[in-house]
Amino acid sequence: MRPHHRVTRHAKAALVAGVGAALLTGCGTGGELKTAGRAPTAIGPARLWPQLPPASAAPYDYGEGATARIPGITVPHDDVHEVDPVAVVLADLKATTSRSSGSDELPADTVRKITACRTAPAACPVLQPYYRDLTGDGRDDMVVGVRRNDGRISVRVYTAEPGGLTRIMAVSDSVISVELAGRDVIMRVPSAIAGYEYRTAWSWDDHQRAMLPTQDEILRKTPGVAPTGRPSAKPSPEATMVPPPVTASAGRR
Repeated sequence: MRPHHRVTRHAKAALVAGVGAALLTGCGTGGELKTAGRAPTAIGPARLWPQLPPASAAPYDYGEGATARIPGITVPHDDVHEVDPVAVVLADLKATTSRSSGSDELPADTVRKITACRTAPAACPVLQPYYRDLTGDGRDDMVVGVRRNDGRISVRVYTAEPGGLTRIMAVSDSVISVELAGRDVIMRVPSAIAGYEYRTAWSWDDHQRAMLPTQDEILRKTPGVAPTGRPSAKPSPEATMVPPPVTASAGRR
């Protein structure tokens, strides 16, 4: 660290003059300026096949922007900590999605287990929730996982809005891990390419009022993270949700 000094105008002028003289004389101590060579030529983007018409519709729907108002759920003081996650998922089964998506419909056998959570809690597929302010409104949102019978995990995010609760994200995949990083939900899922994995970051989009996949990557597998285990009894917002071992790989849609 260099100490900060106040330098007068005259001192600055003298300093500049001294540096200029040193450059003119070359100093002769091996500290002379040297060229780094020719700078590479900048290459701008080139559009390929410009004659092709632009696509007018997406080839598939991964659930981007599909939201749902959860019927029959009130949120005391707009605090999602006050709602029961099992009751929320049960009510979510009757919710109407904002647009046709079908990206996260739960299979019938999983629905039966959810409806039996009160009488058979040991087999309840609803995982304990995590809390984090993902929308940036200063209040926590709730992240819930539902373990499906086909080996996938349904990841759902709920936010309190005036008069009730809204689901702002719902996607199912065969996951390696689900993480909270800042205001992002990051899902790591297996890839069909050996030694690689997909990593998708879902972020709040204020225009769509939904969580959108803002970054989707295929990467070499991250060493040192086991694909087994369960969340701790007292989930921390900084923790990583790692589901039980998956029994099947659904692949990317």
